[in-house]
Amino acid sequence: MSFRVVYTDCGFENVDVERAAIAVAGGRLVVASCRTPEEVISAGRDADALLVQWAPITAEVVEALTRCRLIVRVGIGVDNVDLAAAASKGIQVCNVPDYCINEVADHTLALALTLARDLFRIDRRTREKEWSIMPVGRVAAFSDMLFATVGFGRIGREVHRRAGGIGFRLGAHDPFVEDAQILDAGVQPLSLATVFHEADILSVHSALTPETHHLVSAERLSSMKPTAILVNTSRGALVDTMALASALESGTIGGAGLDVFESEPLPDEHALRRSPNTVLTSHVAWYSEQSVPRLQEFAAKEVAGFMNGRPPRNPVNTPVSK
Repeated sequence: MSFRVVYTDCGFENVDVERAAIAVAGGRLVVASCRTPEEVISAGRDADALLVQWAPITAEVVEALTRCRLIVRVGIGVDNVDLAAAASKGIQVCNVPDYCINEVADHTLALALTLARDLFRIDRRTREKEWSIMPVGRVAAFSDMLFATVGFGRIGREVHRRAGGIGFRLGAHDPFVEDAQILDAGVQPLSLATVFHEADILSVHSALTPETHHLVSAERLSSMKPTAILVNTSRGALVDTMALASALESGTIGGAGLDVFESEPLPDEHALRRSPNTVLTSHVAWYSEQSVPRLQEFAAKEVAGFMNGRPPRNPVNTPVSK
């Protein structure tokens, strides 16, 4: 059976991996450069499957698709895809949640340790020819610090494995994971309120949904320790970034390491650019020289397998049978 796959948009150097995998499965790949719903409709209206990186797959787009059976988000987050609209039209949506687990966990720890050891300020001071064998601010022993996460999925567990190896005390909150599973990993299950109130380092690893939008709010920031460090390598809108900037400026919390933001690129005049005690990176936590081809391969194999009758590896919705 021949099928047509439209790559709505991508930022890769080439799509040879995807093209080859889809061709072997009997399909043809068409690459577009869509930025708007209208452009997605124009390019993908008659596609049997869509590969999507950042293009918006709105309810309007889904309604206009005439043949589509599968949408694969080339990445982890699916907040640019209307999952409910796709499900109601019988379209399976999948993502690729397992291509950069180690990379994101590594980046999370790098941000946390840079802040916890005050490395960013010590580096700046040393470059300015000020020499001191004492750090700029408070530096606690890791064994006395609680490293906690909101979320205990694939990445959250790898973060804990690394943090535990360094010597932190560990805690996690995840309403979708049994306490016994968290305990089995050597991590203390905690309530959401306790995580915010007691964490010395709090790392956020949740999916972005209407319920988790601004999970880190002004109210929750106010409940944190004044020395606490917040890390976000997950989805930008989990954090109310204006509230965070205010909390950092007032000393409500001690620092923040952010790789993702509500609006990307981070606007030139955003208050976070002027916030003290911050390390800001440009949505690069996912990257390694190995993660890019892995992402492309896994996404292509999802399409090829599904179109040849195999069940999806990573479904994120439940399509209504037609």
